Amino acid sequence: MDEQEARFTRLYETYYRNVFGYVVLRAAPQAAEDLTGEVFTVAWRKIDEIPDQALPWLLGVARNLVRQSHGAAGRARGLVDRLAGLTTDADLHAWDVADHLIARDQALAALRALPAKEAEAVTLTAWHGLGPAEAARVAGCTRTAFIVRLHRGRRRLAKAVEASSQESPARAHGRAPRPRVIQEKQ
Repeated sequence: MDEQEARFTRLYETYYRNVFGYVVLRAAPQAAEDLTGEVFTVAWRKIDEIPDQALPWLLGVARNLVRQSHGAAGRARGLVDRLAGLTTDADLHAWDVADHLIARDQALAALRALPAKEAEAVTLTAWHGLGPAEAARVAGCTRTAFIVRLHRGRRRLAKAVEASSQESPARAHGRAPRPRVIQEKQ
């Protein structure tokens, strides 16, 4: 095996799950494997151009391929909807099921309310573990612009989660609260 093949094999073995995880949140599940394969096809063709910090480069390619595979409309909503379906049975047994579902629904609703660029900034750092410079390359913006998106996204997310946790349990379940009866002063 020559050096290029060895490097590609290392990249594939090291980062396949990261790239697939990124893609599956942004594309239809049946297309995720194909798109991930395309990312590594591009990597093979450009093996000499991939920097030492390969993950941001690979995720940038994935982002571009996902964007090409479907329009930007609905991408952010699709991300949140796919996240909602990723809870496993093991996750549910770790906590009280009702508490877990309420917290998850509140967090997903808060994430869904974020603008798409801010939601992407939060997920690139929190779920994919990228630093601001790496994530900015993936998002296709400057480091400064990314940091602003991340700051705004975190701030809005924190406010939304805090506000939803202060709501009544009935509202958290989507039920309207009972109307209060106001007695007139006589």
